[in-house]
Amino acid sequence: MFESLSEGLQSAFKSIRGKGKLTEANMRDGLQMVEQAMLEADVSYSVVQHFMDQVTERAVGQKVLLSLKPHEELVRIVHEQLVEILGPVDVSIPLKKGEVTIVMMCGLQGSGKTTTCGKLAQLLKEQNVRPFLVAADLQRPAAIEQLHTLGRQLDVPVYSELGQQDPIKVCREGVARAKEQDADIVILDTAGRLAIDEELMAQLSRIEKKVQPQQVYLVVDGMTGQDAVNSAAAFNEALELDGAIMTKLDGDARGGALLSVKHVTQVPIKFIGTGEHLDALEPFRPEGMAGRILEMGDIVAVAQEAHRIIDEKEREQLEARMASGNFTLEDFRGVLEKIAKPGLMQKMMGLMPGMGDMKKMMEGADTDGETRKMLGIIDSMTPAERRNPKTIDTPRRNRIARGSGVAPSMVSGLIKQFSVMAPMMQMAAGGGMKDRMQMMQQMQSSMMNDPTMSGLKTKKGTGKRLSAKERQKLQKERQKQLRRLKRKKQ
Repeated sequence: MFESLSEGLQSAFKSIRGKGKLTEANMRDGLQMVEQAMLEADVSYSVVQHFMDQVTERAVGQKVLLSLKPHEELVRIVHEQLVEILGPVDVSIPLKKGEVTIVMMCGLQGSGKTTTCGKLAQLLKEQNVRPFLVAADLQRPAAIEQLHTLGRQLDVPVYSELGQQDPIKVCREGVARAKEQDADIVILDTAGRLAIDEELMAQLSRIEKKVQPQQVYLVVDGMTGQDAVNSAAAFNEALELDGAIMTKLDGDARGGALLSVKHVTQVPIKFIGTGEHLDALEPFRPEGMAGRILEMGDIVAVAQEAHRIIDEKEREQLEARMASGNFTLEDFRGVLEKIAKPGLMQKMMGLMPGMGDMKKMMEGADTDGETRKMLGIIDSMTPAERRNPKTIDTPRRNRIARGSGVAPSMVSGLIKQFSVMAPMMQMAAGGGMKDRMQMMQQMQSSMMNDPTMSGLKTKKGTGKRLSAKERQKLQKERQKQLRRLKRKKQ
């Protein structure tokens, strides 16, 4: 996401860090590189000028120039200014008990509007909100069928009227049906066009006046650059938008539209689409996005993604097994299966602080294929071998390799990998935040040497041998964690 913008900003920070002595002239050279990076990312010129005025005023002050690490001060200033341009944003959708909240979705054809309706319904379901979809895009019959297909995939009801020509009637009847089915939110998928025209705006304006939605969201294609900003301004003038949803940010989006929409139109970005799957819609967080652009990571997004992958009950059971020292290859297989979703590993790495270089290293590796191979290896083991991999001798290893269609060395690599990760995960489950951070650092160090972790050497991640006192302390921490987990269940 925004690779060119991130690289340009990082080059600017490195140019300042490399100076023996920082002067106002040096700082201005670095700031010029920041400005160039933003312009090349297709950020609106007026936004760049405003941004640079604010950053320059603070960056050339004595407090920054005379600080011990001026490049870090500049990163902080740029981060704060990015957050200011992107925010503040309230991503909540107002709900009233006993009433149906109406959300009207609009946008040009090709922006991903219908798919986004499905993604928003999925996000609402995860929050225990009951959504209802209405197919009101009568210009494009394929959009109606697409919405029904999405509804079947999500198990969400969809209303449409075959042969109806009046979208207002469809919307009104759809809202009535949503009330009958005790839905919390009804999402109206309205018509789009290839370009903005008077007929489209008039139709959308009539729907807004007659149906009176509580929220109106514009879906814009993040890859269209300044065209996205122009369309947002035109739609906002006609409809008074409550927010924008930026799609296709997983592609070649340069970042200009994202950074420009809020400042130019004063319409906040509510959600962002980061992939093709139905769960690839995120509530927009300015702090997290600024962190991603500056390659500082977004740890809140990591936590949200983790909760999506493993639910609360599964996580508690897994932590209990790790804390008790009973973490087996069967448990390890469960974790691998959760993260085997295509592209998920790279996405998680991109969100982790300090993992940008590792993500680039992993881009050339088939991590999804490697994960599937590891699942095949574990599936070829007997239950006893999964519980105790130490029993796997040369004949067993060769049998497992034949059964999973891999080389025997890969079976050995997986066993070694598990022997490294199991104690670290048990330590993290039994300890506090310090232990968890230590585990992350050890895993990062190991993965930097072997991105797929297929040939991980035990020596690299185990650290020093634990003393009797340290083992006793670890056992106490495990017992403490188990007591905590028991209290949660009571």
